[in-house]
Amino acid sequence: MIIRQANVEDADQFLAIYAPYVEETAITFETEVPSLEEFKKRIQSIQEKFPYLVAEKDGKILGYAYAHAYYERAAYNWTVELSIYVDGKLRQSGIGSMLYDALEKELAKRNFINFMACISLPNEASVHFHQKRGYEKVGHFKKVGYKFGQWRDILWMEKRIKEVDVPKSILYK
Repeated sequence: MIIRQANVEDADQFLAIYAPYVEETAITFETEVPSLEEFKKRIQSIQEKFPYLVAEKDGKILGYAYAHAYYERAAYNWTVELSIYVDGKLRQSGIGSMLYDALEKELAKRNFINFMACISLPNEASVHFHQKRGYEKVGHFKKVGYKFGQWRDILWMEKRIKEVDVPKSILYK
């Protein structure tokens, strides 16, 4: 298995992994599977600033992970939200950990220091996965998403990889 940067040609395999999450779970709050063109645009847009990684074996994509802006305001430039999707048949196989290891390493190289994960509840597997990786619970929002006829809570988890002092000249340009 290799971990590599994603490209727009991966979009069809990404959609094959992502569609069951949309159609069968509340892991994502998206309610309709995006089109292939929309997914290609998302990949291109994210890659303008953030890593978008693929776990691949023998030409088959097993999962993917990426980071994106936590919020668009400049004061949040050191904070990112991470997302990961693994082929449903391969969950708990270690692929997610390998993708997250590579993603966190790449984010650290790019000077991001705060990693955020937004988890829809209930999802003990994801909560446990993040806790094992050093993420801490920092916020629980109740009934903020509605999917499959039910209100859903979300849990925010955070991992800070280092403490830094940022010069005021950088913060207030």
